[in-house]
Amino acid sequence: MVAGDLIPWLIDSDPALRWQVERDLLHESPAVWEATRAKVATEGFGAQLLARQDADGQWAGGAFFPKDFDPDGPDAAGGGQPWTATTWSLNFLREWGVDSAVLRARRTVELLEANSRWEYDNLPYWGGEVDCCINAWTVANGVWLGADISGIVEWLVEHRLPDGGWNCEWIEGSTRSSVHSTLNSLRGLLAHEIVTGGTEATRAARKSGEEYLLQRDLFRRLSTGEPIAAWVDHVAYPLFWFYSVLNAADYFREATRLDAARPDPRMADAIALIRASRQPDGTWRQGRRVPGRMWFEVDVPEGEPSKWLTLYCARVLEWWDGESER
Repeated sequence: MVAGDLIPWLIDSDPALRWQVERDLLHESPAVWEATRAKVATEGFGAQLLARQDADGQWAGGAFFPKDFDPDGPDAAGGGQPWTATTWSLNFLREWGVDSAVLRARRTVELLEANSRWEYDNLPYWGGEVDCCINAWTVANGVWLGADISGIVEWLVEHRLPDGGWNCEWIEGSTRSSVHSTLNSLRGLLAHEIVTGGTEATRAARKSGEEYLLQRDLFRRLSTGEPIAAWVDHVAYPLFWFYSVLNAADYFREATRLDAARPDPRMADAIALIRASRQPDGTWRQGRRVPGRMWFEVDVPEGEPSKWLTLYCARVLEWWDGESER
Protein backbone atom coordinates (compact mmCIF):
# COMPACT_ATOMS: atom_id res chain seq x y z
CA MET A 1 0.00 0.00 0.00
CA VAL A 2 3.04 2.30 0.44
CA ALA A 3 5.42 2.78 -2.46
CA GLY A 4 8.89 1.41 -1.84
CA ASP A 5 10.54 4.79 -2.28
CA LEU A 6 8.50 6.13 0.66
CA ILE A 7 9.77 3.54 3.11
CA PRO A 8 13.08 5.30 3.92
CA TRP A 9 11.11 8.53 4.49
CA LEU A 10 8.72 6.80 6.89
CA ILE A 11 11.45 4.90 8.71
CA ASP A 12 13.46 8.08 9.25
CA SER A 13 11.13 9.16 12.03
CA ASP A 14 10.60 9.26 15.76
CA PRO A 15 10.46 5.82 17.44
CA ALA A 16 6.82 6.52 18.36
CA LEU A 17 5.95 6.41 14.66
CA ARG A 18 8.70 4.13 13.36
CA TRP A 19 7.71 1.03 15.34
CA GLN A 20 4.18 1.26 13.98
CA VAL A 21 5.50 1.51 10.42
CA GLU A 22 7.62 -1.56 11.07
CA ARG A 23 4.71 -3.52 12.51
CA ASP A 24 1.76 -2.39 10.38
CA LEU A 25 3.26 -1.55 6.98
CA LEU A 26 6.50 -3.49 6.75
CA HIS A 27 5.21 -6.47 8.77
CA GLU A 28 8.54 -6.96 10.47
CA SER A 29 8.93 -9.64 13.12
CA PRO A 30 7.98 -8.71 16.70
CA ALA A 31 11.65 -8.75 17.62
CA VAL A 32 12.23 -5.79 15.26
CA TRP A 33 9.29 -3.54 16.07
CA GLU A 34 9.27 -4.31 19.78
CA ALA A 35 12.91 -3.22 20.00
CA THR A 36 11.99 0.09 18.36
CA ARG A 37 8.92 0.48 20.55
CA ALA A 38 11.07 0.07 23.66
CA LYS A 39 12.95 3.22 22.64
CA VAL A 40 9.86 5.44 22.81
CA ALA A 41 10.29 5.97 26.55
CA THR A 42 13.94 6.96 26.24
CA GLU A 43 14.19 8.78 22.91
CA GLY A 44 12.26 11.41 21.01
CA PHE A 45 8.65 12.36 21.63
CA GLY A 46 7.97 9.85 24.38
CA ALA A 47 11.06 10.75 26.39
CA GLN A 48 10.36 14.47 25.99
CA LEU A 49 6.80 14.11 27.24
CA LEU A 50 7.77 11.88 30.15
CA ALA A 51 10.32 14.52 31.17
CA ARG A 52 7.49 17.03 31.54
CA GLN A 53 5.55 15.03 34.10
CA ASP A 54 5.14 16.93 37.37
CA ALA A 55 6.27 15.54 40.70
CA ASP A 56 2.60 15.14 41.68
CA GLY A 57 1.99 12.81 38.72
CA GLN A 58 0.21 15.36 36.52
CA TRP A 59 1.21 17.30 33.44
CA ALA A 60 0.83 21.08 33.36
CA GLY A 61 -0.72 20.93 36.82
CA GLY A 62 -4.19 19.92 35.66
CA ALA A 63 -6.45 17.01 34.72
CA PHE A 64 -7.91 18.21 31.41
CA PHE A 65 -6.68 21.80 31.26
CA PRO A 66 -3.36 23.23 32.45
CA LYS A 67 -3.40 24.80 35.87
CA ASP A 68 -2.74 28.22 34.32
CA PHE A 69 -5.50 27.94 31.70
CA ASP A 70 -7.73 30.99 31.56
CA PRO A 71 -11.00 30.28 29.69
CA ASP A 72 -11.26 34.01 29.04
CA GLY A 73 -7.60 34.39 28.04
CA PRO A 74 -5.64 34.13 24.78
CA ASP A 75 -5.83 30.33 24.54
CA ALA A 76 -9.62 30.36 24.51
CA ALA A 77 -9.76 33.50 22.38
CA GLY A 78 -7.65 31.79 19.73
CA GLY A 79 -10.25 29.06 19.31
CA GLY A 80 -8.20 26.25 20.77
CA GLN A 81 -7.55 24.70 24.13
CA PRO A 82 -4.08 23.72 25.34
CA TRP A 83 -3.17 20.08 24.74
CA THR A 84 -0.62 19.82 27.54
CA ALA A 85 -2.56 18.66 30.61
CA THR A 86 -2.63 15.17 32.12
CA THR A 87 -5.33 13.49 30.02
CA TRP A 88 -3.85 14.60 26.71
CA SER A 89 -0.33 13.69 27.78
CA LEU A 90 -1.42 10.20 28.83
CA ASN A 91 -3.30 9.81 25.55
CA PHE A 92 -0.16 10.61 23.59
CA LEU A 93 2.07 8.29 25.62
CA ARG A 94 -0.41 5.42 25.29
CA GLU A 95 -0.94 5.94 21.56
CA TRP A 96 2.79 6.26 20.95
CA GLY A 97 3.36 2.89 22.59
CA VAL A 98 5.13 3.74 25.83
CA ASP A 99 5.27 0.67 28.06
CA SER A 100 2.81 1.20 30.91
CA ALA A 101 5.44 -0.19 33.29
CA VAL A 102 7.35 3.08 32.86
CA LEU A 103 4.40 5.05 34.26
CA ARG A 104 3.70 2.48 36.94
CA ALA A 105 7.31 2.75 38.12
CA ARG A 106 6.64 6.45 38.60
CA ARG A 107 3.53 5.59 40.69
CA THR A 108 1.44 7.62 38.25
CA VAL A 109 -1.85 5.92 39.13
CA GLU A 110 -1.37 6.51 42.85
CA LEU A 111 -0.16 10.08 42.39
CA LEU A 112 -3.10 11.01 40.20
CA GLU A 113 -5.47 9.39 42.67
CA ALA A 114 -4.01 11.57 45.43
CA ASN A 115 -3.41 14.83 43.57
CA SER A 116 -5.47 15.21 40.41
CA ARG A 117 -9.03 16.50 40.32
CA TRP A 118 -11.25 17.20 37.35
CA GLU A 119 -12.00 20.82 36.65
CA TYR A 120 -15.67 19.82 36.76
CA ASP A 121 -16.82 19.72 40.40
CA ASN A 122 -13.33 18.84 41.66
CA LEU A 123 -14.05 15.12 41.14
CA PRO A 124 -11.23 12.58 41.67
CA TYR A 125 -9.29 11.68 38.54
CA TRP A 126 -9.92 7.93 38.30
CA GLY A 127 -13.59 8.38 39.13
CA GLY A 128 -14.28 10.28 35.92
CA GLU A 129 -16.64 13.20 35.46
CA VAL A 130 -19.70 13.97 33.25
CA ASP A 131 -18.18 14.23 29.77
CA CYS A 132 -18.40 11.04 27.67
CA CYS A 133 -15.18 11.70 25.79
CA ILE A 134 -13.18 12.54 28.90
CA ASN A 135 -14.50 9.45 30.64
CA ALA A 136 -13.68 7.27 27.63
CA TRP A 137 -10.07 8.49 27.55
CA THR A 138 -9.83 7.89 31.29
CA VAL A 139 -11.02 4.32 30.74
CA ALA A 140 -8.45 3.74 28.00
CA ASN A 141 -5.64 5.25 30.07
CA GLY A 142 -6.81 3.48 33.21
CA VAL A 143 -6.83 -0.04 31.76
CA TRP A 144 -3.43 0.69 30.19
CA LEU A 145 -1.98 1.72 33.56
CA GLY A 146 -3.88 -0.74 35.74
CA ALA A 147 -6.15 1.76 37.52
CA ASP A 148 -9.59 0.82 38.78
CA ILE A 149 -11.91 2.42 36.22
CA SER A 150 -14.79 -0.05 36.58
CA GLY A 151 -17.12 2.69 37.78
CA ILE A 152 -16.49 4.81 34.67
CA VAL A 153 -17.07 1.81 32.42
CA GLU A 154 -20.48 1.29 34.04
CA TRP A 155 -21.15 5.02 33.65
CA LEU A 156 -20.46 4.84 29.90
CA VAL A 157 -22.85 1.93 29.49
CA GLU A 158 -25.55 3.74 31.45
CA HIS A 159 -25.16 6.98 29.48
CA ARG A 160 -25.65 5.48 26.05
CA LEU A 161 -28.53 7.30 24.36
CA PRO A 162 -31.63 5.64 22.85
CA ASP A 163 -30.27 5.95 19.28
CA GLY A 164 -27.28 3.80 20.25
CA GLY A 165 -24.52 6.37 20.61
CA TRP A 166 -23.30 9.01 23.04
CA ASN A 167 -23.27 12.79 23.31
CA CYS A 168 -21.15 14.80 25.73
CA GLU A 169 -23.96 17.37 25.74
CA TRP A 170 -26.32 14.97 27.52
CA ILE A 171 -25.74 17.04 30.63
CA GLU A 172 -27.33 19.97 28.73
CA GLY A 173 -30.34 17.84 27.82
CA SER A 174 -29.30 16.46 24.43
CA THR A 175 -30.96 13.17 23.53
CA ARG A 176 -29.34 12.71 20.10
CA SER A 177 -25.93 11.17 19.73
CA SER A 178 -22.86 12.91 18.32
CA VAL A 179 -20.35 11.22 16.01
CA HIS A 180 -17.49 12.77 17.98
CA SER A 181 -18.76 11.54 21.35
CA THR A 182 -19.78 8.16 19.98
CA LEU A 183 -16.40 7.42 18.40
CA ASN A 184 -14.46 8.49 21.49
CA SER A 185 -16.74 6.43 23.74
CA LEU A 186 -16.26 3.43 21.47
CA ARG A 187 -12.50 3.77 21.68
CA GLY A 188 -12.67 3.68 25.46
CA LEU A 189 -14.90 0.61 25.51
CA LEU A 190 -12.71 -1.14 22.95
CA ALA A 191 -9.56 -0.48 24.98
CA HIS A 192 -11.30 -1.89 28.05
CA GLU A 193 -12.46 -4.98 26.17
CA ILE A 194 -9.03 -5.67 24.67
CA VAL A 195 -7.49 -5.76 28.13
CA THR A 196 -10.28 -7.32 30.21
CA GLY A 197 -12.53 -9.11 27.74
CA GLY A 198 -15.34 -6.74 28.67
CA THR A 199 -18.78 -7.73 29.94
CA GLU A 200 -22.02 -8.58 28.20
CA ALA A 201 -23.18 -5.02 28.84
CA THR A 202 -20.04 -3.32 27.52
CA ARG A 203 -19.95 -5.51 24.43
CA ALA A 204 -23.59 -4.72 23.69
CA ALA A 205 -22.93 -1.01 24.15
CA ARG A 206 -19.95 -1.16 21.82
CA LYS A 207 -21.95 -2.94 19.14
CA SER A 208 -24.79 -0.42 19.35
CA GLY A 209 -22.36 2.48 19.04
CA GLU A 210 -20.73 0.86 16.03
CA GLU A 211 -24.13 0.38 14.43
CA TYR A 212 -24.90 4.06 15.01
CA LEU A 213 -21.88 4.98 12.86
CA LEU A 214 -22.32 2.22 10.29
CA GLN A 215 -25.95 3.16 9.65
CA ARG A 216 -24.56 6.50 8.53
CA ASP A 217 -21.79 4.94 6.37
CA LEU A 218 -19.43 6.71 8.83
CA PHE A 219 -20.13 10.13 7.29
CA ARG A 220 -23.73 10.60 6.15
CA ARG A 221 -26.80 12.05 7.80
CA LEU A 222 -29.32 9.32 8.48
CA SER A 223 -32.17 11.63 7.48
CA THR A 224 -30.90 12.83 4.08
CA GLY A 225 -27.86 10.76 3.15
CA GLU A 226 -25.85 13.97 2.75
CA PRO A 227 -22.44 14.34 4.43
CA ILE A 228 -22.70 15.15 8.12
CA ALA A 229 -20.41 18.14 7.61
CA ALA A 230 -17.69 19.41 5.32
CA TRP A 231 -15.01 18.30 7.76
CA VAL A 232 -15.73 14.55 7.77
CA ASP A 233 -13.00 13.77 5.20
CA HIS A 234 -10.52 16.38 6.44
CA VAL A 235 -7.72 14.87 8.49
CA ALA A 236 -4.89 16.28 10.54
CA TYR A 237 -2.51 14.83 13.10
CA PRO A 238 -2.83 14.78 16.07
CA LEU A 239 -6.39 13.47 15.81
CA PHE A 240 -7.38 14.71 19.29
CA TRP A 241 -11.15 14.41 19.87
CA PHE A 242 -12.28 15.26 16.35
CA TYR A 243 -14.28 12.91 14.19
CA SER A 244 -13.26 12.05 10.63
CA VAL A 245 -13.72 9.11 8.31
CA LEU A 246 -10.06 8.24 8.96
CA ASN A 247 -10.45 8.31 12.73
CA ALA A 248 -13.58 6.14 12.48
CA ALA A 249 -12.07 3.70 9.98
CA ASP A 250 -8.98 3.31 12.16
CA TYR A 251 -11.26 2.41 15.07
CA PHE A 252 -13.05 -0.24 13.01
CA ARG A 253 -9.68 -1.64 11.89
CA GLU A 254 -8.90 -2.35 15.55
CA ALA A 255 -12.40 -3.52 16.46
CA THR A 256 -12.76 -6.03 13.63
CA ARG A 257 -9.43 -7.55 14.51
CA LEU A 258 -10.56 -8.06 18.08
CA ASP A 259 -13.82 -9.56 16.82
CA ALA A 260 -12.10 -11.63 14.09
CA ALA A 261 -14.63 -10.09 11.68
CA ARG A 262 -14.51 -8.70 8.17
CA PRO A 263 -14.99 -5.00 7.50
CA ASP A 264 -18.61 -3.92 7.16
CA PRO A 265 -19.39 -3.09 3.51
CA ARG A 266 -21.24 0.04 4.62
CA MET A 267 -17.79 1.60 5.14
CA ALA A 268 -16.93 1.41 1.43
CA ASP A 269 -17.70 5.03 0.55
CA ALA A 270 -15.80 6.31 3.59
CA ILE A 271 -12.78 4.23 2.57
CA ALA A 272 -13.05 5.70 -0.94
CA LEU A 273 -12.76 9.19 0.57
CA ILE A 274 -9.55 8.18 2.35
CA ARG A 275 -8.17 6.61 -0.83
CA ALA A 276 -9.02 9.68 -2.90
CA SER A 277 -7.06 11.97 -0.59
CA ARG A 278 -3.79 10.21 -1.33
CA GLN A 279 -1.41 12.46 -3.26
CA PRO A 280 0.30 11.48 -6.54
CA ASP A 281 3.53 10.89 -4.61
CA GLY A 282 1.75 8.32 -2.41
CA THR A 283 1.62 10.44 0.74
CA TRP A 284 -1.23 12.07 2.62
CA ARG A 285 -0.99 15.78 3.37
CA GLN A 286 -1.47 17.45 6.71
CA GLY A 287 -4.86 19.11 6.97
CA ARG A 288 -5.84 22.19 8.87
CA ARG A 289 -4.19 21.97 12.24
CA VAL A 290 -6.23 22.28 15.40
CA PRO A 291 -5.17 25.37 17.37
CA GLY A 292 -3.90 25.01 20.89
CA ARG A 293 -0.70 24.98 22.87
CA MET A 294 1.46 21.84 22.59
CA TRP A 295 4.52 20.79 24.58
CA PHE A 296 6.43 20.41 21.30
CA GLU A 297 5.77 19.79 17.62
CA VAL A 298 4.96 16.22 16.58
CA ASP A 299 4.08 16.64 12.91
CA VAL A 300 4.40 18.91 9.89
CA PRO A 301 2.56 22.16 9.10
CA GLU A 302 -0.64 22.21 7.07
CA GLY A 303 -0.22 21.19 3.44
CA GLU A 304 3.00 19.21 3.86
CA PRO A 305 3.30 15.42 3.52
CA SER A 306 2.58 13.90 6.92
CA LYS A 307 4.29 10.71 8.03
CA TRP A 308 1.67 10.18 10.72
CA LEU A 309 -1.27 10.49 8.32
CA THR A 310 0.49 8.37 5.71
CA LEU A 311 0.88 5.64 8.34
CA TYR A 312 -2.76 5.89 9.48
CA CYS A 313 -4.26 6.02 6.00
CA ALA A 314 -2.02 3.36 4.47
CA ARG A 315 -2.68 0.83 7.20
CA VAL A 316 -6.44 1.43 7.02
CA LEU A 317 -6.39 0.82 3.26
CA GLU A 318 -4.20 -2.26 3.61
CA TRP A 319 -6.59 -3.65 6.24
CA TRP A 320 -9.65 -2.87 4.13
CA ASP A 321 -8.26 -4.25 0.89
CA GLY A 322 -6.84 -7.37 2.48
CA GLU A 323 -9.79 -8.25 4.67
CA SER A 324 -12.50 -7.36 2.17
CA GLU A 325 -10.97 -9.68 -0.43
CA ARG A 326 -10.43 -12.50 2.04
